[in-house]
Amino acid sequence: MPTSWQRGQMPSFSWSVGRWLALSLVPVAMALEAPASVLVDWRDVWMSRLLLNLLGYATILIPGYLLIQYFKRIDYLETGRGLCFPVIKTCVFGGESKAGLLDDPSAAPRNEIESSSPTRQALKLLFCAVGLQTSYLTWGLLQERVMTRAYGAGEAGAGGGATGGGERFQDSQFLVFMNRILALTVAGLWCLVFKQPRHAAPMFKYSFASLSNVLSSWFQYEALKYISFPMQVLAKASKVIPVMLMGKVVSRKSYEYWEYLTAALISVGVSMFLLSSDEREHPSTITTFSGLVILGCYVVFDSFTSNWQDNLFRYKMSSVQMMFGVNLFSCLFTAVSLVEQGALLDSLAFMTRHPEFTFHAVLLSVCSACGQLFIFYTIGQFGAAVFTIIMTLRQAFAILLSCLVYGHAVSVVGGLGVAVVFLALFLRVYARSRMKKSKKPAGPPAVQKV
Repeated sequence: MPTSWQRGQMPSFSWSVGRWLALSLVPVAMALEAPASVLVDWRDVWMSRLLLNLLGYATILIPGYLLIQYFKRIDYLETGRGLCFPVIKTCVFGGESKAGLLDDPSAAPRNEIESSSPTRQALKLLFCAVGLQTSYLTWGLLQERVMTRAYGAGEAGAGGGATGGGERFQDSQFLVFMNRILALTVAGLWCLVFKQPRHAAPMFKYSFASLSNVLSSWFQYEALKYISFPMQVLAKASKVIPVMLMGKVVSRKSYEYWEYLTAALISVGVSMFLLSSDEREHPSTITTFSGLVILGCYVVFDSFTSNWQDNLFRYKMSSVQMMFGVNLFSCLFTAVSLVEQGALLDSLAFMTRHPEFTFHAVLLSVCSACGQLFIFYTIGQFGAAVFTIIMTLRQAFAILLSCLVYGHAVSVVGGLGVAVVFLALFLRVYARSRMKKSKKPAGPPAVQKV
C-alpha cells in the first residue's frame, strides 16, 4: 500500500510524531521479534499504529474533558438555557437523581422466563444456542481470514500467507469502526422500535467503556498478526483472571475460594498450550513476544470494560441502551482517528480493489451486531449460567473449526491444556449455580461484549 509520501500528500502532525517514535522503536522490536524479513515501513511496528490511534482519540478526549469540567464549574445545570441546554444536560449531567439510580446493580430489571410449555422453552433455547454459535463461529473464522490471509492474485496458501501477488489488509482500526457503526445502527433501531427505560446516565460516562472497548477490539484484531487464533481464544477464556483483579480494584468485589482455584487452573491450561507450541510443527503456531504483549493489553482493557459497564448499570437502562451509548462513542473515536491518519480513504480504496474483502468485512460486522443481540436475549430468557455454557462451548468449537479450516497444529500437551481450560470454565459455571441455589452471594457475571 503506498505511503503518504508516495501519494504526494503532506503528512499530518500526528503522522510525523508517530513516525519519529516508531523509527526509534524499530531496533527494539526487531531485537525482540527476530523477524525473518526486515521491516520496510515504520507502520509495520504495532506500537506506532497504537500511538497514532491514541493521538486521534486524544483530540476528542482532552477537549471533551475540559468542556465537562467547565460546565460543572459554572453550574450550567442551574444557569444554562437555550437550544443547546438539553444536549449539554444529557451529555454532561444526565438524570442523576435518586429515582434514576439503582442501589444494587444486580437489581437491574431482567426479563423472566415466560411460563410456557417445555417444548417452547426447548425451542427458544435451541434458537439462542444456534444463533450464538452461528454468529460467533462465523465471526471468528472471518476475523482470522481478514487479518491473516491476503486478497488478490496468489492469495491462497494452505498454510498461511500469500504465495505471491496478494495484498493483506493491515488497518485493524477500520474493522473496529465498521463493527461499531453497524452495532450502533442496530441498537438505535432497536431503541426506536421497542420501549426502553427512561435514560438517566450522563452520556460522557459511556466514553470510558467505549475507549477501553475500542482498544481491546483493536488489540484483538492486531494480535492475529503475531499469534495463532487458538491461542487468542484461550486468552479470551483466561480473562476471568484479570476480570477478578479489576473487580477488586474497580468495584471492590470479593470472591470465593473456588473462583481463585478455577482461575489458577485456567492459567495452568493456557501455559501448557503456550509452552507446547512448536514453530517446526506448523508456522501458524508461532507465538511472538509482541503477540503476548498485545494479548495482555487486550485482556486488561476488556476486563476494565466489563467492570465499568457493571457500574453503569446502576442507572435504569437496558442492555441495548448500553450497547447504543458505548458504540456511539466508539464510532466517534475511530472515525476521527481514521480521518486524521488518512487511513479511512486507504481502507475504502482497499475495499474497491478487493470486493471479497468488502463482503467479509460487512459480514464480520453483521455477525458482531447480531451476536450482541443474541447475548442480551439469551441472558434475559435463560440467565447468565446458560449463556456462559453456550459461549464456553463456542470457544471450544472455535478452536476446533480454526484448526480444521486453517490447518493449525496442536500437540498432545497443548490439547491437554485446552481441556484443562474448559474444564475449569465448566467448574465455574457449576459452582456458581450451586452458590445461587444455596442463596449465597457470588460476584455477578461480567457484561459480555465483542
